[in-house]
Amino acid sequence: MKTEFRKQQKSSSRFLLFWMKRFSAAAFLVALPLFAGANLLDEYKSGIVWPEPPVIQPGEGSAPPSDAIVLFDGKDLSQWEGGENWLIEDGVATVQKSGITSKQSFGDCQLHLEFATPSEVKGSGQGRGNSGVYLMQHYEVQILDSFENETYFDGQCASIYKQSPPIVNVCRKPGEWQTYDIIFTAPRFAEDGKVLKPAYVTVLQNGVLVQNHFELQGGTFWDAPPHYEKHADKLPINLQNHGNPMRFRNIWIRENVQSPVGTMPEGQDQGDKKPE
Repeated sequence: MKTEFRKQQKSSSRFLLFWMKRFSAAAFLVALPLFAGANLLDEYKSGIVWPEPPVIQPGEGSAPPSDAIVLFDGKDLSQWEGGENWLIEDGVATVQKSGITSKQSFGDCQLHLEFATPSEVKGSGQGRGNSGVYLMQHYEVQILDSFENETYFDGQCASIYKQSPPIVNVCRKPGEWQTYDIIFTAPRFAEDGKVLKPAYVTVLQNGVLVQNHFELQGGTFWDAPPHYEKHADKLPINLQNHGNPMRFRNIWIRENVQSPVGTMPEGQDQGDKKPE
């Protein structure tokens, strides 16, 4: 008799548990939209009114983006002072006689260029495959054949000259094409020459991060410690001649690469919740 009673108890418990599970699932499905709706109503809104990001085309393959200023497309160096001194063949510009200076001036920018050190290795250290790209004529990102070529670390390829070695040495072999993608924030000066904001630079070499938002200590000088000298908001770019037949191609630049600035509606503080 007791055994039969226990069987009935177990059966009743299973029945009750089954319906409780079914009821819980149904209740959850009914409550889910209400819960989601409540979350949407409580969604955080900054209230900042942002300008719409402009639409640009990124460019196919190695082509520049649609908002870029092309400084060398393989045809001529008409965008550069001294460009007539360099040899142009098969879409490539080879350093000869002197450095070149962009006719247009730039401040904050994204600069892309491709370079190749001489395939025939001559010299060593700073005498091997040496050039440099000078931002605003003051701040050098070093170009050097640093493939199995020893020199001081803050003077090797992808260094901020005499200020910061690269994070890693990612140089290709002599003669192989390499890329620089440089993001530069120009310094800001007060009227009296005081530095309000220092310059910053980020560099990717061959797609690898080698300088990460480095704060420049001033101009990059060969014979003096780094220091700032007040200059214009925009200045030209220089490509250096250091006596080596360096090659360049596909040079382009984008201006004003700063984050957008939003505004707050009148009477509203940032951080207020603003439901849609």
